[in-house]
Amino acid sequence: MRSTRRGLLIGLSSLAAAAATLVTARARAARFYDGPLSDHFDGTVFRDPHGAAPKSIGDLVRWWGTRGGEPWPDRAPSPFVDRPPPRVEGTGLRIAYVGHASFLVQTAGHNLLIDPVWSERASPFGFVGPKRVNDPGIPFDDLPPIDTVLVSHGHYDHLDVDTLSRLAAAHRPRVITPLGNDAVMAAHDPEIGAEAYDWHDRVELAPGLAVTLVPLRHWSARGVLDRNKTLWAGFVLETPAGRIYHVSDSGYGDGFRFREARDRYGPFRLAILPIGAYEPRWFMRDQHMDPAEAVQAFQDCGAELALAHHHGTFKLTDEAIDAPVRDLAAACRAAEIGADVFRVLRPGEVWAL
Repeated sequence: MRSTRRGLLIGLSSLAAAAATLVTARARAARFYDGPLSDHFDGTVFRDPHGAAPKSIGDLVRWWGTRGGEPWPDRAPSPFVDRPPPRVEGTGLRIAYVGHASFLVQTAGHNLLIDPVWSERASPFGFVGPKRVNDPGIPFDDLPPIDTVLVSHGHYDHLDVDTLSRLAAAHRPRVITPLGNDAVMAAHDPEIGAEAYDWHDRVELAPGLAVTLVPLRHWSARGVLDRNKTLWAGFVLETPAGRIYHVSDSGYGDGFRFREARDRYGPFRLAILPIGAYEPRWFMRDQHMDPAEAVQAFQDCGAELALAHHHGTFKLTDEAIDAPVRDLAAACRAAEIGADVFRVLRPGEVWAL
């Protein structure tokens, strides 16, 4: 029995190694974008001139060698399930939390998904990698007709090609994404048909509805050797209900990017801000805000209201499953911000403005 188990483990390890080798080889040869040079593209890779380079492979090995962090439950189901209406017309704004970084935004008779992930794992593999501990807050078959999808960057917990293929087959939405990510999607499924844009590009979606891609302090990769070969972005949504500033993943740094968004694209009615995946700080500080920094970003961008995301679904880092919400509450109390101003939803919950 012991030798059989050892053989099974060796076989699984060999399979994982072969799969990793294939992903690495594809990443080495991949070139996702070929366009003019800019202050954030050198002809091969993207960078944030106000940001920091991603951690090295050595740092990653160091973290993996010491990590473990707080354990998560295998399941943490939400008691909520949303079954949204077909449309929300006029100046109404309905935001449903699907989970992790995924939202359904309904306004102006338009249905828009942000970073949709319905897959069980945020991983290139179906058998290993971060596995969701709660179901999507909206069953896929209960989605209303989807007009537009926004995909912020290439990390697997944001760009889920299997979900995008399902959406393409069922809804044929317009897909808006930063430069290079369209090539990633097309390589998986040409039917996805994404449109790629640069920072500060503004895209009309419908009468009274537009989106602008805005810089954030982050990075991108889907393998070991394709770092920063695709661009990342946040989104400013212009809606009849007011402007929404959506921050996907971002470090805080000195707060420059949030003040820049306020000055260039504000005022904002709502900021959607990440609060999770922040421990250990020595590794995560440059790419993910902690809850106290999310509160500071909220103040910097000048939004009236805030909504949290990027927590409670996939264990990506070392903090406990409830730490982001608990730490956000403490940071809001310290800043005298009410829970009705900076809100936290569970998958399937809705905020109607």
